[in-house]
Amino acid sequence: MPSPSPIDPATFSAAVLTWYDQYGRQSLPWQHPRTPYQVWISEIMLQQTQVATVIPFFQRFMERFPDVHSLASAAQDEVLHLWTGLGYYARARNLHKCAQVLVSEHDGDFPHTVEEVSALPGIGRSTAGAILAQSRGVRAAILDGNVKRVLARLHAVEGWPGKKPVENRLWELAEHYTPHERLADYTQAMMDLGATVCTRGTPNCGACPLQPHCHAHGNGNPQDYPGKKPKKALPVRTAIMLILRDHEGRVWLEPRPSQGIWGGLWCFPQTEQSDDVENALKQRALRASGTPQPLTEFRHTFSHFHLDISPREIRVEVVGTGDNNGRWVNPAAPGELGLAAPVKKLLGRLDTPRQTSML
Repeated sequence: MPSPSPIDPATFSAAVLTWYDQYGRQSLPWQHPRTPYQVWISEIMLQQTQVATVIPFFQRFMERFPDVHSLASAAQDEVLHLWTGLGYYARARNLHKCAQVLVSEHDGDFPHTVEEVSALPGIGRSTAGAILAQSRGVRAAILDGNVKRVLARLHAVEGWPGKKPVENRLWELAEHYTPHERLADYTQAMMDLGATVCTRGTPNCGACPLQPHCHAHGNGNPQDYPGKKPKKALPVRTAIMLILRDHEGRVWLEPRPSQGIWGGLWCFPQTEQSDDVENALKQRALRASGTPQPLTEFRHTFSHFHLDISPREIRVEVVGTGDNNGRWVNPAAPGELGLAAPVKKLLGRLDTPRQTSML
């Protein structure tokens, strides 16, 4: 296999843009028009999520929140409800907070420098660059997962990008190759190249415009780049989810604290031990009117631990006023609430109130 030839920034960007003009994604909903607001929403949604998944969420989100003012003035519950299914809910909370900062401190518009934009809630250096490059043509580099993969393979950069020296080297390369023209197209092209050609598992090197210059391809081991995160066994935690049902068959949901897992989302009450169930009912001024019925256990995996969930359905009576801010909801129609994924899953398994009342 011939040795890779060097490539200068002008040749690099020309190759990438020529490829993009023929094969890149040019009809994504946030590209028409490429406003800072639309690009920002799309970039936050695309973190940890594929384009095909994001498109319907983006379209529903924009129908409800067509501009930053409508998003800033919305209730957090409504924002989280429209985010349900996308996961990583801190993104939605930060999105809402960022909209409020933009309205209160920036007259509803984005600042014009990477430093200012990356200081906003939930926006880092790469996302700030993507927003400004795509919506305003600012010369700003990006370094999302796709771009890291392209550059790490091109230069055979050793090591996991989560380590600062590796990340710094990749940023140097990203800055080096970013052109001075067609910034919006170039930014999209780099993301597309990594997502559709220089893929994680089996890269299609034959279709890559950078193949003659790629060291990983020349070495015959592109799958080794970028370096993988050192594996560590995920710890396992357990939780008992209490599905409390009143005489009408409704279920009790309450918002989680804003910090921590499922922050701000509506969930069933949780305990860690069976001995805590009675106390959990007392706190909510409820009394069991039947024996708790265990439902099928299942595992929900977060990025840093597994959570083994044991659901228990309990018929209850209201015996007073509890010190909480939850509500009774129809499991088949809980309303516009942001729901944690396991809660949404469990609600889909439950009988509706009408069915329950006939038992």
